[in-house]
Amino acid sequence: MHMNSMTAGALANGDNAHSALGAACSEGAGDNAEMKHDALFDRFSKRLKAQVGVDVYQSWFGRLKLHSASKSVVRLTVPTTFLKSWINNRYLDLITSIFQAEDPSILKVEIMVRSASRSTRGPVVEERSVGSDVSQPASPRKTGPQTVGQIASAQTQAPSNARTTQAGPLFGSPLDSRYTFDGFVEGSSNRVALAAAKTIAEAGAGAVRFNPLFIHSSVGLGKTHLLQAIANAAIQSPRQPRVVYLTAEYFMWRFATAIRDNDALTLKDSLRNIDLLIIDDMQFLQGKMIQHEFCHLLNMLLDSAKQVVVAADRAPWELESLDPRVRSRLQGGVAIEMEAPDYDMRLDMMKSRLDVARKDDPSIDIPAEILEHVARNITSSGRDLEGAFNQLLFRRSFEPNLSIERVDELLAHLVGAGDQKRVRIEDIQRVVARHYNVSRQELVSNRRTRVIVKPRQIAMYLSKTLTPRSFPEIGRRFGGRDHTTVLHAVRKIEELISADQKLSQEIELLRRLINE
Repeated sequence: MHMNSMTAGALANGDNAHSALGAACSEGAGDNAEMKHDALFDRFSKRLKAQVGVDVYQSWFGRLKLHSASKSVVRLTVPTTFLKSWINNRYLDLITSIFQAEDPSILKVEIMVRSASRSTRGPVVEERSVGSDVSQPASPRKTGPQTVGQIASAQTQAPSNARTTQAGPLFGSPLDSRYTFDGFVEGSSNRVALAAAKTIAEAGAGAVRFNPLFIHSSVGLGKTHLLQAIANAAIQSPRQPRVVYLTAEYFMWRFATAIRDNDALTLKDSLRNIDLLIIDDMQFLQGKMIQHEFCHLLNMLLDSAKQVVVAADRAPWELESLDPRVRSRLQGGVAIEMEAPDYDMRLDMMKSRLDVARKDDPSIDIPAEILEHVARNITSSGRDLEGAFNQLLFRRSFEPNLSIERVDELLAHLVGAGDQKRVRIEDIQRVVARHYNVSRQELVSNRRTRVIVKPRQIAMYLSKTLTPRSFPEIGRRFGGRDHTTVLHAVRKIEELISADQKLSQEIELLRRLINE
């Protein structure tokens, strides 16, 4: 009896051991299967990136994750329904063929929305990553236990520090390393703007009295150079501020993409904690929703005493296409105009460009009298001066003995380009409105009465003939109208002028009033 009980116990223990061993084996097999699937997904990702290119891959497949894989079916997840639909419609066949090339037993690939999936792999991975992130910053700190808030702060600061060590902005438009304060030629026309820019770059949060700083000037006078110099200097400073430099067009594209991908909150979070926001070409910021989001961002940064620097081709009160709330906020700061350079400044710019060119080729030599002649006669902008210098540099390679007369021939298209008055669409609207006894607001409104339509068409016609603005730009300045509306107005007025002598005289009178 006793023997039987011992035998039974032994058998029971054996069964338990066998089951434990089986469980361990199955767990090991599961881990091996998971590793195999992860390796398969890695190989697939590399092949897909090679097939579609890096840019397309990052745009559409950067957030693609492996959900599960069986012998014949692979399930992938994406964060949004839009992304699922886009991939299914355009890339599912390619994805399937790549998986089948890696594993012929795979018959089907399914794309699912991540939020609707019940994956057991996702949370495990997230817990591991969080655990590693928490343990790493906690080790060098020996001042005491960390709170949850401290841990979260450490996690958000880590990527920022990593980015700033790379001497670049957090994200946005790329910076040109050549655009620095050292390479910026100072003169009476830009001295105030340069001083304000240096104060912001050096003082950081201590320069909030210049907030927002709005720099405006005509094209080619150094706005972009000055803004990028601020960003480059701030990034290199010991404070290591979080800097974002972007153009208005990049901001529009980035926000539109984020809204399309249901990822606007991520973009807002990335902009929420920056120290310095720099936006160039503010006049191109269009779209009601985009301006609404920008207004929120501007309010948030200014209320948090974060620095904002903006540049445009005209003063903030002249940006009629901007939302009144945005315009009001921009007007609440300091607006500084950069004017055309004087002779001494133009000559210094030419000498500076020659010094830079000599660093690459010491044999380069342009006589001082030619530099002085060019600086005296090209008065429009620094960009025209740079174009003239490049022309001289090019011609010198096969015409070493350039005379003053030959220089005049080569640069005839630039000489006197700045003598003409810069006509603005706002000036045209104001003169036309006064002449026809209507308000400027009515010209850009949606009213279609005859007393408004005719002056509006004339103003559009004059805007096209007296300014270099394109049809879309003119349309935006007239209440956000389509370029075809502007084209129709221009053709209509041209037809009326050829048939109506009185109207022709009226328009000629308006031309003289605008150019006065």
